[in-house]
Amino acid sequence: MGFDYALVHVKYTIPPAILLTLLYRPLFTRLDLYKVVFLVSVAVLWTIPWDSYLIRTGIWSYPSHVIIGYKLFDIPLEEVFFFVIQTYNTSFLYLILSKPTFQPEYLRVERSRSHPRGPCNQHWLWYKRAGQFLLAASIGWGWYRIADNSLGTYTGLIIVWAVPVLLFLWSNAYQFILSLPLTNTLLPIAIPTLYLWVVDTLALKRGTWVISTGTKYGVHLWDGLEIEEALFFLLTNVLIVFGQLAFDKSLAVLYTFPKRFPDPAVLPSPHVLLKALFTSASQYDEARLVGLQEAVIRLKRKSRSFYLASSTFQGQLRSDLLLLYSFCRVADDLVDNASSAENAQMWIAKLQQFLELAYSDTDKVKSSIENYVVDNFPPDTRSALLHLPCSKVTREPLQDLLRGFDMDLAFNTAPPIQAEGDLDVYAQRVAGTVAQMCNELIFHIYHTEQRSEEQRRIIQAGNRMGIALQYVNIARDIAVDAGIGRVYIPVAWLKKAGRSYDSVLKVPQGADIEDLRSRLLDKAFALYEEARGAIEELPIEARGPIRVAVESYMEIGRVLRQKGYMVKAGRATVPKWRRLGVAWKTLNQ
Repeated sequence: MGFDYALVHVKYTIPPAILLTLLYRPLFTRLDLYKVVFLVSVAVLWTIPWDSYLIRTGIWSYPSHVIIGYKLFDIPLEEVFFFVIQTYNTSFLYLILSKPTFQPEYLRVERSRSHPRGPCNQHWLWYKRAGQFLLAASIGWGWYRIADNSLGTYTGLIIVWAVPVLLFLWSNAYQFILSLPLTNTLLPIAIPTLYLWVVDTLALKRGTWVISTGTKYGVHLWDGLEIEEALFFLLTNVLIVFGQLAFDKSLAVLYTFPKRFPDPAVLPSPHVLLKALFTSASQYDEARLVGLQEAVIRLKRKSRSFYLASSTFQGQLRSDLLLLYSFCRVADDLVDNASSAENAQMWIAKLQQFLELAYSDTDKVKSSIENYVVDNFPPDTRSALLHLPCSKVTREPLQDLLRGFDMDLAFNTAPPIQAEGDLDVYAQRVAGTVAQMCNELIFHIYHTEQRSEEQRRIIQAGNRMGIALQYVNIARDIAVDAGIGRVYIPVAWLKKAGRSYDSVLKVPQGADIEDLRSRLLDKAFALYEEARGAIEELPIEARGPIRVAVESYMEIGRVLRQKGYMVKAGRATVPKWRRLGVAWKTLNQ
């Protein structure tokens, strides 16, 4: 009886597990737990028979003086724990590295020449076949080495245990594996592999585990590291990461194509996951993918704060929020970038008609939406309209959003914001509505025991929080807005400060402007303090991400409040490191 193997865990595998857990804990969800438990279970069940065979046939062994002595199917419990802890560590590293990536945008439609709609992305098929050929050939070579029963036996046993699973995962997720950023694929394989190579070198030198000389080549990657052991840890980490990628591909398919998988569960069953994994890429909704890809581009370009916050959302909610933002952004740009007030009014009327069709109770009317959008809107805006999640948000906030655009147009004739009440109405229409729809999406996707009246109260609190964020936006952009001929500060406030509307248009700076900016921020933070408690009443999966979205924006207000801070180019810039710090602090609340 000994503790050498147990000490390997105490020194080298448990500390990284604790560190990775602490790093990811604020983002950890039930879905993440489901993924990790699922993969750990598969890893243990798949490895135990193989490892037991290696021990019983003398391929490798554990001296009695290095293990505690308790065994499962001849496998020391320390070794069984290694299956668990390695899968856990690599999985958590993958979760951390892949979190910023919106993975559904990396799905690709793939069609052969014989498909009725014609060929599309045929090159992926060659990658698939090349990978299948290499993996199948390696399996054949592995069986040959086992049959030969000589120096390559251990290598052959590693290959025939690991590569068939890799062949299955590659055949069903190859496109996803190849198209994702290397931070999602190569990095979570390379880092734990290099680390375990070092740990294995130390263990082999200490004799914690021993490989029989007649079954290995005797080649070393470096002094003390057998080439077979290097291959083993490389393949096990590839298995774990490919398993995570296949799981995420299934989730991406589930959450991206509602026509094929309507209202998927937050924790889908293994049967549903396999069904999604096996869905042919030729059956993907290409228009839906384009809509999501364009939504991501718009978000990256237009709102750094919300893009950072969006990475903390998960699954279907993240997709729907992106599509909702995309619609709001496109609608706003159509009106703001119009060549004239008449042209802008025309776009509002067309958007109004679109909502009439989208929320119609008649299927015949709904079927005409695509034709209407194609006939009336520019090509680069159509996906934002056609993929608006109308079934999950009510029409009223969208109508109010259009009324907010009408108020913007009124600046061409007379200042529409005369009193503080007008400012409240405007902020509610252009921002409170968006926050309200976010909450509506949350309650549509996540199950809650709250009664409908409680949900409505929380949704309305979100509306007020949106107003607070808009006040911050107005406080930040006084000079920018003046440059386009608008002043959102109430005229009554301006008169009290001794300024006229036209004077602010000409000179949007000065001590009096800073006082007005402070007044806007005071109002913003008062609303923020009033509404923030409702965040903690949201379904638990959404609380942290909503906190990040709110705090990332309110941090702009805090920067503006700093004594002596000067707004540059009309905008307050929060450095990326500070935004990340705010997100981390917020998630840990």
